[in-house]
Amino acid sequence: MNSTKRTAIFPGSFDPFTIGHMSILEQAMPLFDEIIIAIGVNSAKKDFFPLDRRIQHITSLFTDTPKISVDTYTSLTIEYCKKRKAQFILRGLRNTTDFQFEKSIAQMNSKLLPEIETIFLVTPPEFGHVSSTIIRDLISYGTDVSEFIPGKI
Repeated sequence: MNSTKRTAIFPGSFDPFTIGHMSILEQAMPLFDEIIIAIGVNSAKKDFFPLDRRIQHITSLFTDTPKISVDTYTSLTIEYCKKRKAQFILRGLRNTTDFQFEKSIAQMNSKLLPEIETIFLVTPPEFGHVSSTIIRDLISYGTDVSEFIPGKI
């Protein structure tokens, strides 16, 4: 039996972390020994929620889940995977548009670093409409989005 720890990186901006992200993690937990929620930091991108607030929010959701941790990175995702000795990249899919976009990235990552496998998990239908972009837009207009964001942000 192979005793290698199965580590997955779940990359994203998580601006904000939604019930869709949570559903992907709930599906992924039985599959991996360790899941690192990796918040990509892009200095050229304007964030809606400050990085420290996103880290605090996501960390608070998983205080009792030792196999899940939160980290940040500024490199290519595959470079971060190498640094953390992860074998998998975890991605959630809501629809065919997500699939087309994510498939291209996964194929490029596979070409650049074949030993890292991208795992796609499908968001349950009841969360298919939830995206961080839409949630940010709703928040900017003062809409209560608490049903779409786990915990308190």
